[in-house]
Amino acid sequence: MIDTHAHLDACDEDAEELLVRARAAGVTRVVTIGTGIESSHAALAIADAHEGVTAAVGIDPHQAATAEAERIGELRELFTHPSAVAVGETGLDGHYGADTLPEQRRLFEAHLELAEALRRPVVIHSRAANVETAAALAPFSGTVILHCFSEPDLLDPALERGYYISFAGNVTYPKADALRKAAARVPADRILAETDSPYLAPQPVRGRRNEPANVIHTLAVLAAERGETAVELGHRIDENADSAFGLGRA
Repeated sequence: MIDTHAHLDACDEDAEELLVRARAAGVTRVVTIGTGIESSHAALAIADAHEGVTAAVGIDPHQAATAEAERIGELRELFTHPSAVAVGETGLDGHYGADTLPEQRRLFEAHLELAEALRRPVVIHSRAANVETAAALAPFSGTVILHCFSEPDLLDPALERGYYISFAGNVTYPKADALRKAAARVPADRILAETDSPYLAPQPVRGRRNEPANVIHTLAVLAAERGETAVELGHRIDENADSAFGLGRA
């Protein structure tokens, strides 16, 4: 099993401890996500030090109106690192950053240009911005991974365009019926699962700091909703992650 989105550099515990528990739970691979330049360097260092870990590098939308956004040009050189597999996370957040949406759009577009130029997948954060996100992604011809999918209104364009759709711990919450129904509609070759550690712990461990081992709880809910076994879906998600992130690439 793979956790396709975790922030190992933001966790309280050392990555080694988290990965030991993850492996004990059957989670043997993790994509760790950079949220800024220093965070991206940290993600790559963790990937260097631990087997089964790869990294996405980017500057998240919450920093779009800060000096960090001006460092976007530094991302390109990070892709000389063999563990850098994706651009992001990037995108739009109209919930926590409605007043900075113009800056977010500019930063988002810069990430998309980089992903297009490097032919790398892009990891998308979208919250309270489904129309704007769909519009911004429309011209992009590369691979799109919608991380922590939480906007059912974005599902139809995502399905039409063949995006990968990744579900996090919030799909397990009692009031998340719309998300679970969305998960049931995602094609077998486009579904992914993640923890978004250390955030959004799934229902059985809700209220605690999240970690990669907990992706098994999200997997169980997704499998039940889709009428599959967790083992079957876990294997499928592994295969999808290989395709989405190019993990089998020589």
